[in-house]
Amino acid sequence: MAEIVATAPRRLIVLGSGTSTGVPVLGCDCPVCSSDDPRNRRTRPSVLFQFPRGNLLVDTTPEMRIQLLRERVGLVHAIAYTHAHADHLFGLDDARLFPKYLGGPVPVYCEAETEASIRRVFHYAFQERTAQFPAGFLPKMNFERVVPGTRFDVLGQSILPIRLEHGRMPVLGFRVGGLAYCTDVCRIPDESWPLLEGLDVLLLDALRYEPHPTHFNLEQALAVVARLRPQRTYFTHISHGFDHGPVESSLPPRVFLAYDGLALEF
Repeated sequence: MAEIVATAPRRLIVLGSGTSTGVPVLGCDCPVCSSDDPRNRRTRPSVLFQFPRGNLLVDTTPEMRIQLLRERVGLVHAIAYTHAHADHLFGLDDARLFPKYLGGPVPVYCEAETEASIRRVFHYAFQERTAQFPAGFLPKMNFERVVPGTRFDVLGQSILPIRLEHGRMPVLGFRVGGLAYCTDVCRIPDESWPLLEGLDVLLLDALRYEPHPTHFNLEQALAVVARLRPQRTYFTHISHGFDHGPVESSLPPRVFLAYDGLALEF
């Protein structure tokens, strides 16, 4: 395993920029799903924060293993969850090798509802009888409670969880310094707007052109950008309704579409 250099800058890698179906969508032969542009190939939504003291993964998508191998990331030191929908959770079993390298359980930062979902979906990892299984067969986690609006420290960094609304479901965004990641959101509560002021980089949900009950569409996402005025914005959680090149060329200055593998230093 490569040694982490203490002087390395902070970096965010977009592991997945797609929606819950991914792009291409199974059974679809639309121009985006059949496109040769690699930016139109979108796995489920996740990002990786690379800090001098280690890697913080936000959400464990069904393609987590493929995403990390693609970016040549062999180890995750901690995991944070926005919420527990399948496209953000179901890759967790592939994290079972990390405790072997870490010498102990992976710290997992989430709200109580997300922990309850993890314990239900991955029930086999929490039953007493599983203690007899050899090391490496089960995901091993230490849960750390996250409270919206209250900072927590991980890997030498201060992380600010931000309350967002995903339809009727409360979810989290995360801010680190001047960068914020806000996926799966259709409404920003009043108390959360001040927590998103003064951003250098905003990664924001923008699912499609048409309205959607649980996600910002493009018009709504652009209205958020106009209000917050970050230095740069990257839209993520993108459906096959957006052809990367033509859509990005139509966006205002300093507003872009994210894509799988996009790396940002901050």
